[in-house]
Amino acid sequence: MIEAEEKTVTDLSDSPSRVQVWKLFDRISHRYDLLNRLLSFNRDVKWRKDVVKHLGDSQDQAVLDLAAGTADLLITLCKESDKIRSGFGLDPAIKMMKIGREKLKKKDLTDRTLLIPGNAEDIPFRNNTMDAVTIAFGIRNLINVDKGLREMYRILKPGGRSIILEFSLPVNRLVRKTYLVYFRYILPWIGSIISGNKYAYNYLNRTVETFPYGNDFLKIMEKNGFINLKSSVLTLGVATIYIGEKA
Repeated sequence: MIEAEEKTVTDLSDSPSRVQVWKLFDRISHRYDLLNRLLSFNRDVKWRKDVVKHLGDSQDQAVLDLAAGTADLLITLCKESDKIRSGFGLDPAIKMMKIGREKLKKKDLTDRTLLIPGNAEDIPFRNNTMDAVTIAFGIRNLINVDKGLREMYRILKPGGRSIILEFSLPVNRLVRKTYLVYFRYILPWIGSIISGNKYAYNYLNRTVETFPYGNDFLKIMEKNGFINLKSSVLTLGVATIYIGEKA
């Protein structure tokens, strides 16, 4: 059993508002990829490649990427792995997906990928259909994380993997203090200038700082049925990959 470090909250409807957050992402869609690279110092590219390392060993996998947005993770999965037969992306943000479709076309991936409008808390796939389900920087945006995790579990085949990439906070006090200065003040300032949307990047730091991470998040996955749980800390704890399997 995973021991939680502190109390976890998985119904996040009140703090801060995640209701129709997809509209926020649509408003910044034209600058989303640029700001991801800039604000992470290009580390987000490496983090997505790290996700690929945690795919299962089987060939001809069907993979669903939730909160797929502009398809960065879906593209990385299909380009970096020879295990994927078909890749699907799900997201309610239509403008983000429009950009994603253009990127998939340029990468010659349209023959084995499909982006579908939809919500991670109500996934439009049958039970036991996916070998892997991924989500990058999107699990914290769900109103009900438990419901989203149960949906991920439902559509996975037995033995299938859930691979979740999400922001976290550094454990080292000095690193954490320095990072929070950047995260709370510098990052929102840069983000607001480039995207033209001040709220979007203030929302980012508030959701990250209020979201469970580390053992707390593994405990939530365990509660929702996942087994063989493990995590991989990235870049001094700025991000973490969580892996769990369906029994």
